[in-house]
Amino acid sequence: MKLTERTRIRNHPERAVPEETEEILSQGMVAHLGFIQDGIPFVIPFSYHYDADTPDLLYLHGSVRSRALKHMASGAPVCITVTLTDGLVYSRKAMNHSMNYRCATVFGVAREITDEAEKFDLFDKMVQRYFPGRTVGHDYNSPASGGLGATALVEVKIAEWNAKARRGNPTGPDDDKPDALGSAGVIDFREL
Repeated sequence: MKLTERTRIRNHPERAVPEETEEILSQGMVAHLGFIQDGIPFVIPFSYHYDADTPDLLYLHGSVRSRALKHMASGAPVCITVTLTDGLVYSRKAMNHSMNYRCATVFGVAREITDEAEKFDLFDKMVQRYFPGRTVGHDYNSPASGGLGATALVEVKIAEWNAKARRGNPTGPDDDKPDALGSAGVIDFREL
């Protein structure tokens, strides 16, 4: 995928991890969609589908009445972010509190998917992504004929991306001194 001036990490460029973008998108649960409509910026959370086998595509779904999905389907440019919060970092100094995270940002344009067979296939893959092992006809019922019309599905063609990660311990001036006032450490969410 293409890194551009728009996706260049400016603050803490040493934290850029473009090679982890696919992994972050694959592991994430919530995508935040950013778009501008009528000059007003919006950011809305969505569940989504991403498969590293088709790394330039990401899918969002929701109500056919969704303003965001209607706007996306018009071909308007969008920005989507997915963030994984790995831990909270506490420091002996207030300004050095932080968090360990991995975040991917993608830019692209979308199109609506209306073919019922294609929608069903993608919705089934989305169920598998969020609930591995569940199968249609065994764990849940197949939608009735025409039932997929109540849900909008858009495919985002990713044109640009990058990722950023913060890892490690607190970096305050006294955080590595065990006899200093206060406490410092990491609450690692991956171990909970």
